[in-house]
Amino acid sequence: MVVKSVIDKLVVNNKVVNKTILITGVAGFLGSNLAIKLLEEGHKVIGVDNLSMGSMSNLTVALNNPDFQFVNGDVTDANVLHSLSDDIEVLVHLAAFKIPRYGKAIDTLKINLHGTENALDFGKERNIKCVLASTSDVYGKNPAVPFSEEHSDSVIGSSKVPRWSYAVSKLFDEHLALAYQDAYGFPVTLLRFFGSYGPHQALSWWGGPPPVFIDAVLNDKTIPIHGDGMQTRSFTYVSDTVEGMYQAIFRDEANGEILNIGSKEEVTILELARRIKAVSGTPGELKYELVPYASFSKSKYEDVMRRVPDTTLCEKILGVTAKVTLDEGLRRTIEWQKVAVSENGFG
Repeated sequence: MVVKSVIDKLVVNNKVVNKTILITGVAGFLGSNLAIKLLEEGHKVIGVDNLSMGSMSNLTVALNNPDFQFVNGDVTDANVLHSLSDDIEVLVHLAAFKIPRYGKAIDTLKINLHGTENALDFGKERNIKCVLASTSDVYGKNPAVPFSEEHSDSVIGSSKVPRWSYAVSKLFDEHLALAYQDAYGFPVTLLRFFGSYGPHQALSWWGGPPPVFIDAVLNDKTIPIHGDGMQTRSFTYVSDTVEGMYQAIFRDEANGEILNIGSKEEVTILELARRIKAVSGTPGELKYELVPYASFSKSKYEDVMRRVPDTTLCEKILGVTAKVTLDEGLRRTIEWQKVAVSENGFG
């Protein structure tokens, strides 16, 4: 089998062999953290990013490593990937455009479609394993938590609500990846991330609530909380997310699987704000205001009211469980964000 031959290149006698790994979206939050992990473990990394969302500042550590090569290019341009060296053995596709909170739904749909198509074509042509980023957003409005990869349905809202374009684009990516695996015989693994945060995160809403709330607390500003603040999330410190990605790259048990990567601790958004305030050690009372969804979108916006993963498969197949508590992760992130803002180097 073709899939078996690819697996044999990755693991010998149950030990990971140093490999050359391509990461798209390498200058972003997860891409840069994964690159650092891979380099620390002795692998070679080729990173592609057009820097539309990522930052070269995120790659400071990687750029000092001779085993890292950066390519400034757009994954939606197939020629960028075709021009890369022949020794790449695994592709990790992280480049994507997120929820169109501020419009640009067409970018979300087109970038995610064409970027993933080009990545999979690359995997087919090179006959290499592809690990692709998906999202917890694909579970949509399903009210039954925790979300299981095998048993939870995707419940997507109206097509007239642009926020669902991200979930739809990622669902399409998942189906496309599995169709490529079935048709062409190379292995793919799909990872659904739940609320990753930590060093190198974007310092705006693109990075989710944590960086925005941290900024408000550190600067004695009012935290903007969308809706009533009772919607829940599970927030996963980036080192736990990266460990899941790392294991997915090298474990053949992950081939053909869809896996949740995340923490099982469920907190409300309002509780997140309170935890950040407490961990920060800043004086005074927590200041926040509830912001109606209608105030930041020209069209109707629908939120997900609960989002918590079932991580049984992740623990069984990858041997990974979230280890960093929310309070400890927030403490580390606050310390990083203080430095990042003072140096004006990240975000």
